[in-house]
Amino acid sequence: MRVLELGNQRALMANSLRMRLRSFASSSASALKWEGGVSLVQGASRGIGLEFVKQLLEKNEKGHVIATCRNPNGATGLLELKNQFSERLNILPLDLTVESTIEESAKSITERYGSLNLLINASGILSIPGVLQPETTLNKVDKSSLMLTYEVNAVGPILVIKHMWPLLKAGGGFGTERDVAVVANLSARVGSIGDNRLGGWHSYRSSKTALNQLTKTISVEFARKKDPIACILLHPGTVDTDLSKPFQRNVPADKLFTKEFSVQKLLNIINNTKLQDNGKFFAWDGQEIPW
Repeated sequence: MRVLELGNQRALMANSLRMRLRSFASSSASALKWEGGVSLVQGASRGIGLEFVKQLLEKNEKGHVIATCRNPNGATGLLELKNQFSERLNILPLDLTVESTIEESAKSITERYGSLNLLINASGILSIPGVLQPETTLNKVDKSSLMLTYEVNAVGPILVIKHMWPLLKAGGGFGTERDVAVVANLSARVGSIGDNRLGGWHSYRSSKTALNQLTKTISVEFARKKDPIACILLHPGTVDTDLSKPFQRNVPADKLFTKEFSVQKLLNIINNTKLQDNGKFFAWDGQEIPW
């Protein structure tokens, strides 16, 4: 009887070892498959987001990029990049105001890639003709503007992090030159409370302040749980995009940046991010911005 029990134990141990070896081989194959890393750019249909996708693909010959936006079929810039980088670019629908679309994107990424090494939240709104305009006085503040900017600029990016969190933990810095995965939320200097000397722009300014606080809070949790993730905020400067175009009149020429220049600077910060940078707020030139 004891001989039979020993035989069963040995069989179970051998089977367990085989399963562990299979699992190791599978994970190794998966890791090798994504050499160069997997990046997600949320809000990638135009402007800075589209430029991030372009530069990530052009500067990393092995890296894979997932680009999300509300209407992929109408994102002509992304579709052009898809024709050029068909094997390394994946485009998914995602609407920041509909959490189920974020969940679906996370599920698709899990099934196809299994991990993420970089998440860039690039979407944001400042003005919408006939709907939203930056307020110049308290008298022009209304609830709908506050709620809309908060939903898109603060709530949406945080929900994306929530659903991509397991993928970022799985990816860490593997396949990149970093030791950690990076979450980079595009904020703005006007979101800094300490730097607020002009006032105005109540909805946009406060939504970015909320994004900063939420990002900082998430970074504290990542550190406490020892996750291999650094969560940072980035100020791109005033960039020549559709978002800033109505407000460029008083911007000095040397302070109005091209998309190419700003994204190049921001990627340099991202690529050099270390775990000790978790929770920090950087301007495009690498200088820290006060909260």
